[in-house]
Amino acid sequence: MDVIRAEGLTKRFGRLPALDGLDLSVGQGSVFGFLGPNGAGKTTTLRLLAGLTNPSSGRVWVEGQEVSGNSLQLRSAIGYLPEAPAFYTWMTGREFLRFTAKLYGLADGHAAERADALLAEVDLEEAADRRIKGYSRGMTQRLGLAQALMHRPRVLLLDEPASALDPMGRRDMLETISRLRGETTVFISTHILADVERICDRVGIVNKGRLVALGSLDEIRNRRGQATFEVEVEGDAAGVAEQLASLPWVEAARITDLNGRPVLEVDAADLEEAKRGLPRAILDTGLVMLRYELATASLEDVFMDLVGSEEVEA
Repeated sequence: MDVIRAEGLTKRFGRLPALDGLDLSVGQGSVFGFLGPNGAGKTTTLRLLAGLTNPSSGRVWVEGQEVSGNSLQLRSAIGYLPEAPAFYTWMTGREFLRFTAKLYGLADGHAAERADALLAEVDLEEAADRRIKGYSRGMTQRLGLAQALMHRPRVLLLDEPASALDPMGRRDMLETISRLRGETTVFISTHILADVERICDRVGIVNKGRLVALGSLDEIRNRRGQATFEVEVEGDAAGVAEQLASLPWVEAARITDLNGRPVLEVDAADLEEAKRGLPRAILDTGLVMLRYELATASLEDVFMDLVGSEEVEA
């Protein structure tokens, strides 16, 4: 079931379209990664999903209910972490979470218990009774995740949740998000490609307000179409690349060097035929294969294909 659905979602600021005709869907209990360069429309999309602003045109639904600025009941099902969360800095972390719990109607006993559990979850137990004013940006980011999870939301919207964290904090944040899979639908906006590859089930890539790719990680990576085999061999490889290039299912072949050993790089014109025929073709040359690997495109490769050239020109 689609928990989040957008049709023709558009938001303009004056004549500038921050979001232009977005269509997407996010399945229940999944972790969806929303990728794009700065200014692509990611934050605008999250604010529209949360009902914090209204679209110029188009429609968006969360849990089957159309979102608008008046969707107060729906907001109880949504947890939201903005990129730069703001707090009452004179409160302690523990006080703020208990305050948040009361806003969601949790009883005092349950609020205290839930706050303590979340402080442990985001590794803020030692700082729980310090004033938020003294928190680092990474600590406020983790406190923001805790407040977004306070009421056990069915939908969690996260805007660049790991951008201010050190490597260990980032790892812990991603592990916390990953544990929500299956019980909470997570929509995470980020420009950190490695984070998406680590935890997301499906990915959307947005650029200049328009969705330019949508699908599973494998579907996104396979957009390039071409696959390259890397085969490290032992023996005299002179002339082998030319032999391989003459095969009907090979588009191109070349020899590179790796620590003194020849490596054959073979671009397949027909992937399935290459999988079956390449090992035999190399063995027939008398070479010994030491390593055989199909090097598919990375998410970064596809991302740069879709938005990189435009960003460089800009």
